[in-house]
Amino acid sequence: MRNVVVNLVLAAVVVGVFALSLIPQITAAFNPHQNGAYYRGNPQNKNIALMVNVYWGNEYIDSMLQVLADENVKSTFFVGGSWAASNSEILEKIHKAGHEIGNHGYYHKDHKLLSEARNHEEINITHKLVESLIGVKMNLFAPPSGSFSNATIKVANDLGYKTIMWSRDTIDWRDKDADLIYNRAVKNMKNGDFILMHPTACTLQALPRILKTVREAGFRATTVTETL
Repeated sequence: MRNVVVNLVLAAVVVGVFALSLIPQITAAFNPHQNGAYYRGNPQNKNIALMVNVYWGNEYIDSMLQVLADENVKSTFFVGGSWAASNSEILEKIHKAGHEIGNHGYYHKDHKLLSEARNHEEINITHKLVESLIGVKMNLFAPPSGSFSNATIKVANDLGYKTIMWSRDTIDWRDKDADLIYNRAVKNMKNGDFILMHPTACTLQALPRILKTVREAGFRATTVTETL
């Protein structure tokens, strides 16, 4: 009998330890705001945000804008400052089409490795540049490569920004496969998903299917702000 009791106690301890180990994963699944950054939007609504990070891919942007216009969908374009400085006409076209404009830093740096001063410089210079070009005061910052530190979060907050990550990554910059991009975007979609993509040939090819599937699944594709 004594051995049975001991075994039961040990089993209870093991189960307890296992349950505690799952807390971070459970928290991540239900809490959209972690480490000072937003990884998804409001889980109480059926919105899904399309995030397009732009430092290159000019040749596909017009066609992506047309697909979005045909589907009456607005998305969020996170633009790099160095890109915007050289492509003001394209930036203005994106803005005039009604899409949200977000900040993606100036030189696509690894913000986790930057000092507080350099984080400030990357975000603030891009902010001022975009405001001077199209009159938009951005308030969403997507760290290049998803890399950030506490200093990044502090600087973004001080500048009036929310730091935006993603819940679904198409990895379209690496994998040139429209079917793979499509599946990564739509498989097991959840309320408030942030879908990360870039202006690539295969993303353009997959985009109509992505939007169709989002709509048929009862979700609304929209901007990051509306999804938050």
